[in-house]
Amino acid sequence: MKQESQFRALLDAAPYALLSVSEAGLINWVNDPVEIMFGYPRAELLGRSIDLLIPDVAPALHQGRGEQQLGQPATQAMGTGIELAGRRKDGSEFPAEVSLSAISTAEGLLLSAAVRDLTDQNRAESKFQGLLEAAPDAILGVDIHGVVVLANGQAERLFGYPRHELVGHPIDQLVPEAARGMHPRRRQAYLQDPQHRPMGAGIELAGRRKDGSEFPAEISLSAIETEDGVIISAAVRDVSERIEAAAERERLRAMEVRERLEGQLHQSQRLESLGQLAGGVAHDFNNLLAVILNYAYFVAEEVDSALATDGPERWEAVRGDIEQIRRAAERATELTHQLLAFGRREVVRPQTLNLNDVVTGIEPLLRRTLGEHIDLFVQLTGDLAPVTIDPGQLEQVLVNLAVNARDAMPGGGSLTVATRNVRVDEAYLGGHLTAVPGEFVRLDVRDSGSGMGTDVLPHVFEPFFTTKPKGEGSGLGLATVYGIVKQAGGDVQLYSELGLGTTVGVLLPVAVGGVVTTEPGTDLAYRGGSETILLVEDEAAMREVGRRILSRRGYHVLTADGGVDALRLAREHEGAIELLLTDVIMPTIQGKELSDRVRHLRPAIRVLFMSGYAQPVLASTGRLDADVNLVEKPFSEATLLGAIRDVLDEAAP
Repeated sequence: MKQESQFRALLDAAPYALLSVSEAGLINWVNDPVEIMFGYPRAELLGRSIDLLIPDVAPALHQGRGEQQLGQPATQAMGTGIELAGRRKDGSEFPAEVSLSAISTAEGLLLSAAVRDLTDQNRAESKFQGLLEAAPDAILGVDIHGVVVLANGQAERLFGYPRHELVGHPIDQLVPEAARGMHPRRRQAYLQDPQHRPMGAGIELAGRRKDGSEFPAEISLSAIETEDGVIISAAVRDVSERIEAAAERERLRAMEVRERLEGQLHQSQRLESLGQLAGGVAHDFNNLLAVILNYAYFVAEEVDSALATDGPERWEAVRGDIEQIRRAAERATELTHQLLAFGRREVVRPQTLNLNDVVTGIEPLLRRTLGEHIDLFVQLTGDLAPVTIDPGQLEQVLVNLAVNARDAMPGGGSLTVATRNVRVDEAYLGGHLTAVPGEFVRLDVRDSGSGMGTDVLPHVFEPFFTTKPKGEGSGLGLATVYGIVKQAGGDVQLYSELGLGTTVGVLLPVAVGGVVTTEPGTDLAYRGGSETILLVEDEAAMREVGRRILSRRGYHVLTADGGVDALRLAREHEGAIELLLTDVIMPTIQGKELSDRVRHLRPAIRVLFMSGYAQPVLASTGRLDADVNLVEKPFSEATLLGAIRDVLDEAAP
């Protein structure tokens, strides 16, 4: 009995769920991990069919019995089993690896099954594969014998081989013929001392495509220890364009046009730097603006209360000062959003809409913006196709273009806004090299202003470029238009001549599907509640603003200064926590990772992200995924409370 007890203890300590099944498919023994993995107590499993836990296992059991009767080996090592779906007591399913062994006993044939939960492994493999496919370089994994065991999509495109002609084939087929004889020796020499060799280590190398053409390459190497032995990871980059560009720079330098090339390089670096600047600054800057706006609101409330009791003489001037603070912060907020829009890092919430409806809705605002000295003409095509774009951003495009046109007509003039359907074909592309063929909706904004010269036109979409006097323009109007339209998959074209005015043409691709109409919402600005909210914000001032807003409206607030503190509260708090309200950019644990970990602890919790720079929770298109809720900083009290109630009420039955 002691030996049997020890044997059972060893099986209960196994890293897998183990169970034995009779020839009829009934469970007659399980170890402790089975209870943990499937959520059933042992007593509820004994005597039940294995189909309860693994619904599709019957064919495998039948095969195991047949192999045992034929005298063939019937044991499968873990890692070589079959992948099936396991089903927990709560009905949820998970990917599982099932390894079977058949044993003949005095009572008949006994089948034992080892089950391993593959959820984490599949998730890790999926993330790993996604990283590989997103890599800008060709990635190859090569074993010690020189056989390719892994290749990403970029490797297929670079070498011209489909993946099945790369994986399982020798790496030598990708090496130029002149170097193939030395390649095995170089590989073995590297394996003797497999140190990381970075890209561009000064070694002249070349690759060979399937069609026999060769190209200069840079290759980085790393050795990785795996269960199957050492794998050499090679990242391959075609540097043909770089070499050709270098040669071209030398030729142009000889032709005394170096200054123009350096200007182009500077422009490229400037655009890239601005995109990085917008993302880096927006988070902290928007935090500060949110604090300023909300504290100004708090103080304004106190002043309004004092006005009611003390009279206007003492407090009216203070109220005016507060209003100036709020206006300045709101102007700074607009500037931040312009920077994000140009860098294509702005959160977009696209809708399929009719462009005519947007123009009609914003027409009164355009007339007020232009002033009485400028005539506005609107020409809308009746059968306009739908487009997909964030309506707020589209309105921003129209306002920015109207402001630019107004400033170009100080003495008065006319502005025409027109829409029409356009088919972009090869003939059209002859004069519009940045567009692509297809069906588009075109928005034209034409003014009768002063126009621009040929020296200005190449720079009009550059950030901070302006022809206005110092202090009268930020130089972000057209840059913002360009970023918004490009993010929507469209194109911007500008035509202008001195004295003849300017036309800006916006091309937006036709959307698939009908126009989405939205019902006007009710005023939900100050809805409160009694739920418990876990507020996570690493900025102390911003955290206090959030706590104060929520507490004033009846919520029970748990505050955390970062992910570690938030996870502790999620584990230790005894009551319910209905909502996780978390910043996106934080040290140690960022908001997206934190939400995943808190949901693991509390599956029913809802999540609302808050950020002025939400890139880490956006999809690759720069849009929010359907299951991601975000309130953008800087937010007002009304905006935050409305967003919270929307998320909480969505979860209600």
